Amino acid sequence: MKRLIWIGCLSYFLIGLAHVVLGSVLPVILEHYDREYSEGGQLIFAQFAGFLGGVMLSPWLNRRLGKKGSLLLALVALFIAESVYTLLPPWEWMYVTGIVAGFGFGMIEAVIGTIIITGVTHQTAVAMSRLEVFFGVGAMLMPLLASGMIYFGWWRWSFLVVSLFALITFIFWAKGSFGALDSILNARNVSPQQPKQPKVAVYHKGQKRTLAIFVVFFFLYVGVEMSLANFMPSMLVEKMSMDKAGAALSVTFFWIAMSIGRLFAGYIAEKIRYRSYVLISSLSALILLTLFPFTNQIWSAFTVITLLGLFMSGLFSITLVFANKLMPGTEESTTSILIAAGGVGGAVLPLIIGWCMDHLVVNQTAGMLAVFTVGLFLLSIAAFRAQHRYDQTVQGYH
Repeated sequence: MKRLIWIGCLSYFLIGLAHVVLGSVLPVILEHYDREYSEGGQLIFAQFAGFLGGVMLSPWLNRRLGKKGSLLLALVALFIAESVYTLLPPWEWMYVTGIVAGFGFGMIEAVIGTIIITGVTHQTAVAMSRLEVFFGVGAMLMPLLASGMIYFGWWRWSFLVVSLFALITFIFWAKGSFGALDSILNARNVSPQQPKQPKVAVYHKGQKRTLAIFVVFFFLYVGVEMSLANFMPSMLVEKMSMDKAGAALSVTFFWIAMSIGRLFAGYIAEKIRYRSYVLISSLSALILLTLFPFTNQIWSAFTVITLLGLFMSGLFSITLVFANKLMPGTEESTTSILIAAGGVGGAVLPLIIGWCMDHLVVNQTAGMLAVFTVGLFLLSIAAFRAQHRYDQTVQGYH
């Protein structure tokens, strides 16, 4: 299990790189192709449409190829897509490439997330946080690397870095042996008796209501996070006339804080309970995004960005574990559904933000992100109450 977690960490490092590489160089790409921000939003939409496809197809492919086979397929898709990005194909082909790239890292995230949620029963939040730390490190290093490459005019090679890491990760998975776990990772059609009906049918009425809360939460959270990661440099270029290389560093500050926060998120959440952690983090994100339009200096903007990364650091992994603990017995379907909901948000909200960047002033665009975070906060209150109801139900059985 330890070896599996560490190779899972490498895989999450890779998808951290892949998630943010496009946003890190987006201002330069749009300039190169002579495109507007709304078209950049469409490109991010295409990538996360592929992400959604990867998440939704992962259970089907797992049954036919095994979890390991699905991961190898996803890594090949990501390797090819990032290599094509490097070649700077005609703009229309960038959309197709984005779909393939998103498919690759979407499937990687869904398969490994399911393995950890179902396989680690003790301190699950700590295990997921460890993976998310490596995601954060990848997402932190890529903008830093891209910033240097933009400065020297080598920005297109940022995609090649992701492609090479996809190849390295493929080799580790292809050659790796996990002892007794190999039979589980390679198993195909492990549940031939599994009903063909939609997964949502396994949820009873109370669980469906709880699931709906978390579906919308993940839609908003991933949408806000990806909007920040992909448009933060562009916002700073427009808001403060920063140079593109310097603006790209804002994403590095965001993910440095994310990575630091994730080192402690699991332990804090176990200590204060998941519901309190999610509520406090959502409220903090709302306050900081409300303050962002009022920042007029680079230092104040970077301070808010860094604090945002810190307080948002554990929201994805802790909320994922939180949701599964409230709906025991539905871990595989819940994980896939919530990651898929995040994929939809990661596609739709950047599309909206891209349009806002073209048609509104930058502070109004930042205000839109704050509005989305109001929804996160309200849903965290609803999840808090759902935990209270669940506790009362469990106590009633004893």
